[in-house]
Amino acid sequence: MKILGIVLLVVGLIMTVFTGFNLVTQEKVVDLGSVEINKKEKTPIFWSPITGGILAAAGLVVLFVAKRKS
Repeated sequence: MKILGIVLLVVGLIMTVFTGFNLVTQEKVVDLGSVEINKKEKTPIFWSPITGGILAAAGLVVLFVAKRKS
């Protein structure tokens, strides 16, 4: 239970600081024998910093409950 709380807290803090990232995918456009043309496409993935705050708060609650049970 303690480990879950720590993981939620750390992930929540990271999600609050970094609000997204770019996922780069490579797609084959043309393949003509020895000639190959590829296209790299950036797909942004974003989330709200509020989501990170909620996860961090949930981690603190789980840590508090685990400490009270011990």
